[in-house]
Amino acid sequence: MNMFGLMETSGSAMQAERMRAEVVAANMANAETTRTAAGTPYHRQMVVFAANPGDGAFSRSLAQAAGTTSQPEVSTGVHIAQVVEDPAPPLKRYDPGHPDAGPDGYVAYPNINPLTEMVDLMGATRAYGLNGSAVQAEKGMITSALEIAKG
Repeated sequence: MNMFGLMETSGSAMQAERMRAEVVAANMANAETTRTAAGTPYHRQMVVFAANPGDGAFSRSLAQAAGTTSQPEVSTGVHIAQVVEDPAPPLKRYDPGHPDAGPDGYVAYPNINPLTEMVDLMGATRAYGLNGSAVQAEKGMITSALEIAKG
């Protein structure tokens, strides 16, 4: 892994967290959507992260320095593997005057908890910010290394 590999890792995490925040925003925007194009209530979406495979150069160097031959699994960041639908059933509310009410007077609403969504959004925002800080720290280290090389 070269010096810029750390930036690539943090950059991929920032992209994944941005997508996670967009999915949360879509969930919040559709919290009251009782009918989609498919004719069903909106289903909450969730992101699934996966590690990007790495080349193992850093692990090999670390194993050599430690005098071992075992190499841990290597990754060079993260990506969104897929966006999946929450399998939870819709919430039923009695509202016989609603246009989407069934014959029993109940309306199926998305099973979206605003508190859960806000916690998820806070987690995505925090992880995005921390990865941004890591990029800034690496930029500072690279700048310092260049100053040392000049002097």
